[in-house]
Amino acid sequence: MSTNTSPKLHNAMWPGLVGKTPGTDESPLSLDRMLELTANAEVDGQKFDGVDIFLFDPHIPIDIDEDALKVIADKIAAKGLNIGSVVAPVWPGTVGASAMGDAEDRAKFVLAVKKACRITTILNNHGVRKYGVIRIDSAVGPDQWYADPVAGTQKIAETFREAAIVAEDNGERLAAEGEICWAGMHSWKNMVELLEAVGRPGVVGFQADLAHTYLYLLGVNAPEHALLKPGYSTEEFEAAYKQMTDALRPWTLDFHVAQNDGSVHGTGSHDKTGRHCPADDPNGKLDITKASGYWLREPNGQPRSIIKHICWDGCMFPNAMLEKQETWNTILGAMVKVREAHGW
Repeated sequence: MSTNTSPKLHNAMWPGLVGKTPGTDESPLSLDRMLELTANAEVDGQKFDGVDIFLFDPHIPIDIDEDALKVIADKIAAKGLNIGSVVAPVWPGTVGASAMGDAEDRAKFVLAVKKACRITTILNNHGVRKYGVIRIDSAVGPDQWYADPVAGTQKIAETFREAAIVAEDNGERLAAEGEICWAGMHSWKNMVELLEAVGRPGVVGFQADLAHTYLYLLGVNAPEHALLKPGYSTEEFEAAYKQMTDALRPWTLDFHVAQNDGSVHGTGSHDKTGRHCPADDPNGKLDITKASGYWLREPNGQPRSIIKHICWDGCMFPNAMLEKQETWNTILGAMVKVREAHGW
């Protein structure tokens, strides 16, 4: 087992919810079940250190009362797990609405962040949460953004700045997860431009996901910003990956370990985005350990200790895969290798 103990190793709970449709073969998995699978995973004596959570029904309702939330916190702590980052329900149909919308929509977006801060404050005071961010995105697709990119980015940036005030007042940071399905965040270059427009480094940053950012390289939804062409060589990949990570690494506050096979995927109501593959998928395009190092180490080779934990994201895995304990043992093994190589 590695002597490195940081960053902490977390598992995401939202794969039990995202893309799941009640009453089908891909029905939601309960928080209890996801916690059980996580707590039971073990590789050479190493277990998961914690979980990242989705603040929405049926896992953790955003307006859950304090006593009920403490019961969940006690349950997670009793399994030897911490809570790290949380996902705020910023999308239309939840609490929030488009960050690029009218004043009412943008107020709803900020309200979702405010409600998330209430929950993180309770969790922090409980002691089960000691690190992590609040995850956001623009909550609107890129098609609308392309109608007026400059105005769209300005609106999203204004909304993020308002949300940043709320987060900072509560001692929190916001991390925007770059995915090809979110306006103004659908390419690596547009993502950097948005973060620069927000102008709140250290408070509003980037959540890097290996699966999603791989599609940045291919220019999916933004071919004008593609850094790779089909049939690329190893040397071309490494040059492109360095260019992308050099631009986004300074903004990165949160990191998702994942695998991608170069395709897009979506199920249920979730838009198509980077396909998350099993850690040992033979079609995976990424050397998970090596790719993680671009995000977790500074150019001088030092670990980015600002990132206190890393999280596996297996979003939209089929339930048959989620329900297999060996799935999580394999995932944990991949994360242990990342920490051995790039932790401290």
